[in-house]
Amino acid sequence: MRAVTRTAPAKINLGLDITGTRADGYHLLETVFQAVSIADTVTVAMTESPEITLTCDVPAVPCSPKNIAWKAAQRYREAAGLQSGVQIQILKRIPMEAGMGGGSTDGAAVLLALQELTGNALPQEKLLEIAVSLGADVPFFLYGGTAYGAGIGEKLEPLPLFSTDCLVIAKGTAGVSTAQAYGAIDALQNPKHPPVQQLRKALEAGGTAAEIAPLCGNLFELAVELEEVQQIRSTMLEQGALCSVMTGSGAAVFGLFPNRESAESACAVLWKQVPFAEVCHTL
Repeated sequence: MRAVTRTAPAKINLGLDITGTRADGYHLLETVFQAVSIADTVTVAMTESPEITLTCDVPAVPCSPKNIAWKAAQRYREAAGLQSGVQIQILKRIPMEAGMGGGSTDGAAVLLALQELTGNALPQEKLLEIAVSLGADVPFFLYGGTAYGAGIGEKLEPLPLFSTDCLVIAKGTAGVSTAQAYGAIDALQNPKHPPVQQLRKALEAGGTAAEIAPLCGNLFELAVELEEVQQIRSTMLEQGALCSVMTGSGAAVFGLFPNRESAESACAVLWKQVPFAEVCHTL
């Protein structure tokens, strides 16, 4: 039984804005995705028995058709006309309910692993179509790097890689339901929107972390009111962060720091306050 193991990186949203709602209820967004080095490990094998099986080292992760990785395997099988089963193993390192795309990146990793196992049974357009059907973040994880996203996240444009190893990501004990977060967004009255287009242009011009930081922002910060998020942001800024912004619909927070020393110092302080804090780099 041949297996493929893939690294499934997390993401942060350097900028995230909601620009409207489609007729089918999906929210329209514009964002700048950035892949980071915090990652799950996903191993996929094709089996003679027809079942899809999924295991994970974190008990809270659903090992059932509710999991995006499971759905990815099922939809790939249907699209490619495969009769074989799929065995998926996930080693989870991306925190849950963090806005870091943990489920989405696992789903993308399954799609890419099945492409490798089948010798690219599906054209790239079909793979992207499946990714879009799985969730707004999944298409980005087929490519990674730094990218501008629009629509519901499926309209992607690669940007010059934003390279830094002075990034700290932290998360408290509370999580955020994506559905609840979008509901709170809908209730906002005349919110101040983050300058995603300015951020995009700065990245296209090869902006430094100091130039990028003032343009980073997330509309969800106005909608998701978690004391832990505010505490993490305050700590990062007190420790010298150039900016501190919640990612996705929460509840993880990233901070861009001017150098590695200040990033590691801030991380040490955060470890005393929250269960997850890590210095990482962009991919």
